[in-house]
Amino acid sequence: MSVQVETLDKLERRITLTMAAAAINSEVETRLKKLSRTVKADGFRPGKVPMSVVAQRYGYSVHYEVMNDKVGQVFSEAVNEAKLRVAGAPRITEKDGAPEGQVTFDATFEVYPEVKLGDLSTAEVERVSTEVSEAAIDKTVDILRKQRRTFAQRPAAETAAVDDRVTIDFEGKIDGVPFDGGKAEGFQFIIGEGQMLEQFDMAVRGMKSGDSKTFPLQFPADYQGKDVAGKEADFLVTLKKIETQHLPEVNEAFAKSLGIGDATVEGLRADVKKNLEREVKFRVLARNKASVMDALVKSSELDVPKALVAGETERMVEAARADLKKRGVKDAETAPIPAEIFQPQAEKRVRLGLVVGELVRSNSLQAKPDQLRAHIEEMAQSYEKPSEVVRWYLGDRQRMAEVEAVVVENNVAEFVLGQAKVTDKVLPFDELMTG
Repeated sequence: MSVQVETLDKLERRITLTMAAAAINSEVETRLKKLSRTVKADGFRPGKVPMSVVAQRYGYSVHYEVMNDKVGQVFSEAVNEAKLRVAGAPRITEKDGAPEGQVTFDATFEVYPEVKLGDLSTAEVERVSTEVSEAAIDKTVDILRKQRRTFAQRPAAETAAVDDRVTIDFEGKIDGVPFDGGKAEGFQFIIGEGQMLEQFDMAVRGMKSGDSKTFPLQFPADYQGKDVAGKEADFLVTLKKIETQHLPEVNEAFAKSLGIGDATVEGLRADVKKNLEREVKFRVLARNKASVMDALVKSSELDVPKALVAGETERMVEAARADLKKRGVKDAETAPIPAEIFQPQAEKRVRLGLVVGELVRSNSLQAKPDQLRAHIEEMAQSYEKPSEVVRWYLGDRQRMAEVEAVVVENNVAEFVLGQAKVTDKVLPFDELMTG
């Protein structure tokens, strides 16, 4: 078969597909005969419905199916003959003026681009590292203590202070008018832990049980509640109860309550350090991978297929809808989500995917079975029963595909870091964990 490929743009191509009308009609007839054996119609026994009735009722849909199948088959044969890698689905349009006994179609489509990988020795990459300090261990132990703290009510004569848990009633008004979310009864928060806006938090300090107080509060311009963002409200607060928090002592009993194997203070700190080092490793790796990927894209040249960007954009919109539905948003499936807001990110993802794919192919950076196993086992260590987690991953193709993608990215990062101009930077623990 001789295939003529017409170049329309950098990546856009067009080919003409020709099919014999007799072959299409024959296939339609064959499928209708097969359908007639099981089709049901009023006044006829099953399998005895006349072909004229079957054709009248199902002829159009069967013809449509056959055309789709035949066009797809001929298109696949044509692009294989022309040795083209098709990016996305083709646009098929029927042509007028076909020779007698034939039907012709134009198939317009995009092909995958040539990816020109740059000289990685000139790429600049920042590689971060972070140490798990004693201060980081102390901070984590304090978090564990707070998760198991208890509270005791304070005498009415005492005032609310930092670290106290207070129970309040409050109502806010803007220009004398109440607003949604501005009123609550029996509301609890801990002073000084950032649960409330700073002005609100500061206003409650020094109050006693039974006290009421009115104070102004300026909502930040970027406040999550858009209806009140940037506006000033007046709040009336009544303090109902003050409770002092009691943190458990760091001792063997505390370590035992956490399920630490070596139920000693030293065993607790060793376990915390091990977990923090595992978390730091994954965060550092993710940060360094992001730096590598940015450098990799900057040093490469390619045209991005519009069809792939459109497909990725559509997936991102669907993911956004799924997220809205998960959050309980009404009519999430039909919520107006403009696709264009995702397009820049979608194009970036497609570009990166093409560049990484080319680098993996040209340098044999595919994930090896032992790498997959090692990565799964490392992830499983943060769970109570690692062996069950390992089996959970190994028993599902989709989960294994996700692991494979991560391992391939790790291989790419390691390869690029071995080639590029690397600048090492020690990142403070807190900055890594909050960044």
